Amino acid sequence: MNAPRNLEFAPPDLPLRDDVRRLGALVGDVLAEQVSPAFLEEVERVRTTAIARRQNGGSMESLSDLLDGLEPAHAESLVRAFSTYFQVVNIAERVHRIRRRRDYQRAETGKPQPESLHEALGRLKDKGVSPGELLDWLERIDIEPVFTAHPTEAVRRALLEKEQIMVAALVDDLDGGRTPGERAADIARFRMALTSAWQTADSSPVRPGVEDEREHVGFYLTEVLYRVMPVFYETLEHAIGESFGIATELPRLLRFGTWVGGDMDGNPNVDAHTIRSTLDAQRRAILGKYLTELQQLTQVLTQSTGVVEVDPEVLAQVERYRTLLPAAAAQARPRHADMPYRLLIDLMGARLRATLEDRAEGYASPQEFAADVDLIRQSLEHHRGVHAGWFSVRRLVWRLRTFGFHLARLDVRQESSVHARAVAAALGDEQWESRDPVEQARVLGPYASGERVLERTEEAGNPRLDAVFSALGDARRRHGTDALGAYIISMARSRADVLAVLALARRGGLVETDDPAAKGPASKGHVPLDIAPLFETVEDLRHGPDTLRDLFADPVYRQHLAARGNVQMVMLGYSDSGKDGGIAASRWGLQRAQVELMQAAEELGIRLTFFHGRGGSLSRGGSKTTRAVDASPRGSVDGRLRVTEQGEAIHRKFGIRALALRSLEQATGAVLVSSIRPREAEPREERWREVMATVSEASSRAYRGLVGAPRFMDYFRSATPIDVIERMTLGSRPSRRLGQDAALSNLRAIPWVFAWSQARAVVPGWYGVGSGLQAAVDEYGEDALREMGRDWPFFKTLLDDVSMVLAKGDMGIAGMFSRLAGQELHGEFFPRIEAEHALTREWVLRLNGNEFLLQHDQRLALSIRLRNPYVDPISVLQADLLERWRASGREDEALLRALVASVNGVSQGVQNTG
Repeated sequence: MNAPRNLEFAPPDLPLRDDVRRLGALVGDVLAEQVSPAFLEEVERVRTTAIARRQNGGSMESLSDLLDGLEPAHAESLVRAFSTYFQVVNIAERVHRIRRRRDYQRAETGKPQPESLHEALGRLKDKGVSPGELLDWLERIDIEPVFTAHPTEAVRRALLEKEQIMVAALVDDLDGGRTPGERAADIARFRMALTSAWQTADSSPVRPGVEDEREHVGFYLTEVLYRVMPVFYETLEHAIGESFGIATELPRLLRFGTWVGGDMDGNPNVDAHTIRSTLDAQRRAILGKYLTELQQLTQVLTQSTGVVEVDPEVLAQVERYRTLLPAAAAQARPRHADMPYRLLIDLMGARLRATLEDRAEGYASPQEFAADVDLIRQSLEHHRGVHAGWFSVRRLVWRLRTFGFHLARLDVRQESSVHARAVAAALGDEQWESRDPVEQARVLGPYASGERVLERTEEAGNPRLDAVFSALGDARRRHGTDALGAYIISMARSRADVLAVLALARRGGLVETDDPAAKGPASKGHVPLDIAPLFETVEDLRHGPDTLRDLFADPVYRQHLAARGNVQMVMLGYSDSGKDGGIAASRWGLQRAQVELMQAAEELGIRLTFFHGRGGSLSRGGSKTTRAVDASPRGSVDGRLRVTEQGEAIHRKFGIRALALRSLEQATGAVLVSSIRPREAEPREERWREVMATVSEASSRAYRGLVGAPRFMDYFRSATPIDVIERMTLGSRPSRRLGQDAALSNLRAIPWVFAWSQARAVVPGWYGVGSGLQAAVDEYGEDALREMGRDWPFFKTLLDDVSMVLAKGDMGIAGMFSRLAGQELHGEFFPRIEAEHALTREWVLRLNGNEFLLQHDQRLALSIRLRNPYVDPISVLQADLLERWRASGREDEALLRALVASVNGVSQGVQNTG
């Protein structure tokens, strides 16, 4: 088993144990009421059998005897019952994180919470950072979580909202100060939301569209992060004051990005229309939040000129707006005539509404709105108003600096082959895609520079792509430059891939020039677009530095880069590199690529920004932000962190306000420490890199030997529920690239990892690591790798992450799924999987010096143990339902509904999808 049987709650976690017991009993009450007492008894019977199997190391037969052959509706009810149990465990754990944060804040020891802003700043001060150095660095910090629409969230919005109610019911009594009556009301509130969730289907029967995904991501931006941002800056100010004894006006450190509505790669539902509609919707959402906040400020800023002075600039602005907005001014109540702040705020609201309606009297930019807010803030500062509304006004300032009029920067992404086909059509060259990239770049140069324009006719064009670039040009004019992020090229492999985007952007009219008469595709102005090549596969990562050097050597691109401030963004793909070569080769390829890409940029004086395309699961780069930043190559952060947030990771980090604040603190603290005082240069690292190269090569060879075997994809499609996942309504994007077969190279990384997680084998998260470690031990000795695991953050993080993946897996359940592939395929592949699993587990334990998995993180080990008695029965049910559904020709809808419920259940239980 993965952990000792006597693993117990540590004293600080005893309240969590009590919550789990109390909420588990409440779930039992709901099940007895909503189904029957007999059903609750059956659930308990299955649960105790699952616990016994874990404790005694028994076979799956005891569980299978209870669960095989059930009617689909009954099986679905059992699945949902167990899902409900660990739904409340998840909630209890999240609330306990809030409790632990408060415990640290109340403690009289003065010891800050690990990974908090106070802890990070204290470390910097201890390392000799001066106040001046800190303030200089704060101006350079730029942290940007980018929310994607990747279909990895298995919980629908309606259930997330009910979870908010349940969390609030628990948080209200964290201090234990509620009266018995209030506590009873909290329990009733929790039970109401829990019962309502039971009566709500786990997933929608309709696949979400881009608008639904936008609404989903918008929930976190407008309902959670909008409220959190001022608290984040106030916390940072307080931490700086405590650690360095200074007060300062902080610059903007955080902003947010999104791919929803702009990620065209393989998604036919995303185009110029979704780009326009997304930017418009985000504009409406954030202006609506500002209007609400202005209304709230009118209730606070009721100062009368007969009692306190007001800056003359405020009075003058009121008069100007009375002229500009006579209809709004006429609505002012006479009894408010002596309240200039209130009058100005009402008129500012009228200007915001005019902005929403695109009327001439609206604000031309967020800077204009910010200037009005600053008039009020400064006047309050000048006239004893710090404690009479100044803090509330300053909170609006922080929100405005963060979200502007755009809410989140919209990235656009498209695959390189789409651009290549558009160029081929414009040039009338059927052989274009097969031509040498050097030749392609030579031909594209004049089109990328604006000397020539690609032909644009009905036969030779790509109207969809032209419309996208036209929409981006309109977006810059309508929403401002802050509304747009990067243009990302998937599968970028050469300089020609980037020049193609410049040429197509010019044809679409995305050109900026100082000469108003020179607008349009023929203009020699520059393309106002930050183009980010995405290096995804292991091979692309290996050749990425050469690609970047070749790109920087191109005079046309250097001219473009100069117009963009000589800052180059490069996106690193964790998902496809892991799918392509296995986790060890992926991690090492990404680490090595960052070092070499930094060298390539530094040679030419280019400032490089890495955009980390991490997924939710460890197989796709998911990891704690602090550990990921700490494990990054020295100097690679340099004040900037841009990283994707996907699916369940968004909910885990940003679903609750207190935890969203904690996530932002952790990221900021890690970036500050890594940037201002990076770890010392390590002379042993050169030797460690040689060892890691051996691990990577041997690991990749083993991984590719498995997944590249002739019949492996047949095995994968039989031994995992991939066929169910492809039928689920998780996202608007297809599970594989359009028009392509089901080969591994065409399957997207998300369903690949998702399917293995469901089968509890989690093959992409560890396969090949054991072989890689064994090869390195054979060549360099075990002590060398032990040293790396102890002293090299990169290698230590890799071992810890693989340990976690192994702990979440279960070879007994994986074998049950494997047998669904038939005896021949099972006999060919599963023994290889078992042998590599045992080898990987052995070496991870030995190199970490542990007796059991996650010995270094017993809180996580206990968390997994809490869920196993509930997730194991769902897995057994899923395997049985899957076999019966396939036997029906995949036509039995009742079986499919039960299967979908089981997929959602396992996802919540192991807390990973893709």
